[in-house]
Amino acid sequence: MKIKLLYFAELRDALGRSEEELETHATSIAALASELAARHDAIRARLGSIRFARNEAFASREDAIEGGDVIALLPPVAGG
Repeated sequence: MKIKLLYFAELRDALGRSEEELETHATSIAALASELAARHDAIRARLGSIRFARNEAFASREDAIEGGDVIALLPPVAGG
């Protein structure tokens, strides 16, 4: 299935892009996280602190994903 990934903040900078289309067989956020960690060192290094959103709502690692979903990867952000 095809999904769209959105990268924010330091992930966007580390990967050099803000989004990509991905063909995946992952059926959950957890499986997708593992797949992305295997593909990208920047994601693997930050995986424990990344929050995921599915179709504009925060998602848990157990949540299912479906073709056409938009998955956002949100690293922690500091501000002031």
